[in-house]
Amino acid sequence: MCRQSATVCLIKSPTERSAETLMERLVALPDPRHRRGKRHPLLSVLLVAASAVIAGARSYAAIGQWAASAPQHALARLGARTVGAFAERIAPSTATIRRIIALVCPGGLADLTGSDPAGADSLAVDGKSARGSRHDEVPAAHLLAAMTSEGQTVAQLRVPDRTNEITCFATLLAPFDLAGVTVTADALHTQRAHARFLVEQKQAHYLLVIKANQPLLFEQLRALPWTQVTARHYQRGTGHGRRETRVVRTLTVTELGLDFPHAAQAAKITGYRTDRKTGKLTRQTVYALTDLTHQQASPQRIGDLARSEWAIENRLHFVRDTAFREDASKVRTGHGPETTATLRNLAINTLLQHGHHSIAAGLRHVSYEPFTRPLDLLNIP
Repeated sequence: MCRQSATVCLIKSPTERSAETLMERLVALPDPRHRRGKRHPLLSVLLVAASAVIAGARSYAAIGQWAASAPQHALARLGARTVGAFAERIAPSTATIRRIIALVCPGGLADLTGSDPAGADSLAVDGKSARGSRHDEVPAAHLLAAMTSEGQTVAQLRVPDRTNEITCFATLLAPFDLAGVTVTADALHTQRAHARFLVEQKQAHYLLVIKANQPLLFEQLRALPWTQVTARHYQRGTGHGRRETRVVRTLTVTELGLDFPHAAQAAKITGYRTDRKTGKLTRQTVYALTDLTHQQASPQRIGDLARSEWAIENRLHFVRDTAFREDASKVRTGHGPETTATLRNLAINTLLQHGHHSIAAGLRHVSYEPFTRPLDLLNIP
């Protein structure tokens, strides 16, 4: 069943797809169109859209223009339909591409194009609003995504209107094998039900941030004897015009009676930031809970896990905003906002897999040969 509607969207579970190519996986996605009037194969249209996005297309019009400009050899590789005695390949029009992207199952497409999290070190969960999708009385599409510590997006769901990310957390992660994976999330997801779901159902671990939305738990953590803690780790770095030092302290809390399932350690992470231009010093303190014991996670390990959670903002959401100008996109109707975001996630995953650590530089590299390099990267024969 689709995780965003009451329809069947996948022939099989996304966890059974690890050995298949993208083309073989996308065959499992049912065609949302009526039987009459189909001219272009669903697989071909999706591959055209994915290739155009990797080549730098940011809108329906740009995808349609890429398709209209594609030479016959590229259309043949993409499986475009043929007409006439000479079997000329015909690209789908912009209107056809727009219609299919707005109709295709977004949850199924995200599952089939995402990375397999099995065996990953950690998995960060966070949400982002596609601001340009807001119109009239309809709020902007809010998208909840999960990303591995290697920067690979696993899956994505659109959060239903008039609710929040909490309702989609378990639904997002349910199809995947997370045994041994540490899931990190911000304070919104510091929910007892989430902790039980991860540890008891998924055999995973968690590192969850504690803020004032859990006032009793926050005060309990703040009152712990942190000044007496000797287990600590220092992390130093520079960037964005500032120097930063993080001090990570950890404390075993199994005997302290904290009202949080499976909590084994608490962490206090204090960050000191110095603006290199003005010299201004700021300090921020964050508390976190984890089911990992001190044998499983040292202060250094806890600090690395916390950074992996913060990294999803820079490695996914910020990249979609800057490289693809997602917040300026006016895609609004149907499943368009979440499906186009999924295509951008696929582009980022693909470029990272092929050694492009800078997504902007990777897009420029692909744009120099826009009708061969995207297909090669997607392993389209």
